[in-house]
Amino acid sequence: MSDWIHYVSYFFGGAVLANAVPHFVSGMMGRAFQSPFAKPPGKGLSSSTVNALWGSFNIAVGYLLIVCVGNFDLRSTGDVLAVGLGAVSIAVMTARRFGRFHGGNDV
Repeated sequence: MSDWIHYVSYFFGGAVLANAVPHFVSGMMGRAFQSPFAKPPGKGLSSSTVNALWGSFNIAVGYLLIVCVGNFDLRSTGDVLAVGLGAVSIAVMTARRFGRFHGGNDV
């Protein structure tokens, strides 16, 4: 398998892991938060239990995409850069999308 496929997997693994953070933390804090299961999806709020479960699922998928594809190495700049770019990409995208719901920037 080509290295570029590994980098794509690491990129999406980083994105999924970063996405897990707000869901998992909101769930643990007992707070409702947007999720794909809300009505309307991405705008309404899901319960803290749904978010805890969704965050846990995202952690598992992120793990699989990073650890079980190729030979991820924390000492490899390319591997870490791919994960980091995925995490930053989803962070900026969701900040822009959901900022308007939580008093952030809606640009």
